[in-house]
Amino acid sequence: MRRSRAEGCFRIAALALGFAFLYAPIVLLVLYSFNASRLVTVWAGFSTRWYGGLWANEAFRTAAITSLKVAAMAASLALALGTLAGFSMSRFRRFPGRAIFGFALLAPLVVPEIILGLSLLLLFLACESSIGWPGRGVLTITLAHATFGACFVSVLVRAQLAGFDRSLEEAALDLGARPWTVLARITLPGISPALISGWLLAFTLSLDDLVVASFVTGPSATTLPMAVFSSVRLGVSPEVNALASLFLALVFALVALAFWLSRERGRRSAANPLPIAPHAASED
Repeated sequence: MRRSRAEGCFRIAALALGFAFLYAPIVLLVLYSFNASRLVTVWAGFSTRWYGGLWANEAFRTAAITSLKVAAMAASLALALGTLAGFSMSRFRRFPGRAIFGFALLAPLVVPEIILGLSLLLLFLACESSIGWPGRGVLTITLAHATFGACFVSVLVRAQLAGFDRSLEEAALDLGARPWTVLARITLPGISPALISGWLLAFTLSLDDLVVASFVTGPSATTLPMAVFSSVRLGVSPEVNALASLFLALVFALVALAFWLSRERGRRSAANPLPIAPHAASED
């Protein structure tokens, strides 16, 4: 009995230590964003002056708007491409080049970001020299982020489709529904957790990326990670803590919204089960 208590205490201590290691820096970052002192390591009282100073900082404000715009567009494009790729790998077992296509989907997940950024830069430069498109800026960052974001979405969609009950689709087709109607009203709602998670993951990856954006951007576009990196090279400012706190709140709000939507969908599905087809009921 004493041994079991000791093991339980050890597990609780290990769990607490792990959570402290992961989340204590984040808690300190949010705490020091309300520090009145300009020195980020010296507490001088509670103040919200750095949030006001952050709003007055035009460089950070412009970079934040650019990052949000790029992340939203890249996540939406990655969702469309990744969903199509996930369907192709899950529903079509044999087609020419399937192995190469699958390898191309997984390669950006393991290739170092510096290699990915350099290869995309060379691609954009070749396209610009040959056809004059695209000029480096917001468009190239969006395309680059959608490239590796689609890979993550495809993995999630493929995993969700692996456990999807295809008898629902077959029943709808037997009852006269068209394939596009089945896709829109049964398949896509059935894999909506993967779609929501994939969009959020692609959005977060785009918002967080520094290496790839540094390669493919031009002088007309600066993302928020690039602006923060340029700022902290001269010393950490309390405005950076305030900025990080705001983006943490944004990410937590998006995750909470996704969790709430998934829970509401589960409640509606439990409250309104699918009706049994008449011919199926007669067979029973």
